[in-house]
Amino acid sequence: MDFRNKTLSTVEAKKLDIVSYLSSLGYQPFKIKNVDYWYCSPLRKEHTPSFKVNQKLNLWFDHGLGKGGTLIDFGILYHSCTVSEFLQKLYSNFSLQQPTILPSNKSISTESKIKILGDFPITSPSLLRYLEERKIHLEIAKQFCREVRYEINGKTYFGIGFKNDSGGYEISNPYFKTSSSPKDITTINNGSNEANVFEGFIDFLTFKETTKNLPEKGQDFVVLNSIALFERARPFMEKHNIINLYLDRDISGINCTQRALSMNPKYKDESSIYENYKDFNDWIMNASKPPKKNLGRKL
Repeated sequence: MDFRNKTLSTVEAKKLDIVSYLSSLGYQPFKIKNVDYWYCSPLRKEHTPSFKVNQKLNLWFDHGLGKGGTLIDFGILYHSCTVSEFLQKLYSNFSLQQPTILPSNKSISTESKIKILGDFPITSPSLLRYLEERKIHLEIAKQFCREVRYEINGKTYFGIGFKNDSGGYEISNPYFKTSSSPKDITTINNGSNEANVFEGFIDFLTFKETTKNLPEKGQDFVVLNSIALFERARPFMEKHNIINLYLDRDISGINCTQRALSMNPKYKDESSIYENYKDFNDWIMNASKPPKKNLGRKL
């Protein structure tokens, strides 16, 4: 998408993720159930969340108002403006608000209910190849992950499962990314005063891979499992004296990092290490030579 134009088109605006846009306005979900994000309505005062965003469809509905629609429909109500004024506002404030562009459907949690059938050691050849392509050794993955078999609409699938603090799984395979309920962050508490924060578990595993030959420092870790869960992770993160952020270098990740830096001096942005890449794993997979700035570790 080219943002050098003087305004955004309605087609471009509708591709912007409503969840990320609400986050840029300061609104965080009170509850996440599969692809449904529930908020106290930004359009009126309420104490019981009744404003829902279906992230797969990228549509919202306010049950109290009986209204819903696209990001544009929300914007003209929230800002009390016309469509053209909202499109101009999106463009002019983009450097500050920076909502993310929706990814392809394969990286959005399925709306169908996932039933976990069991978890096992990682042995499937396709998953082993997937780890190899991601430059993650099995010895690292098996410390934190399991091979998960799950069912959707009567069909059985499998993937690498990474458990969150509430017992749900983040699941990834070469073709599909999804998650089982309940959705939550993953914390690893080693009693350290320093925490490293990642957006997804593949980046966390990559970090562990790159530091496996170093003495164990007992650092704590937070895997958000969704940028929308940043607020939920803050109580754990802010117990630490130093919080190193290794978030994605996309629009929502950069926006979240900038907001964190403005909130508390404990937060440190480490994403400049891979500033020319999408995320930590993308850097390790694709960098032909180490960037000038590095972790100070032998990779």
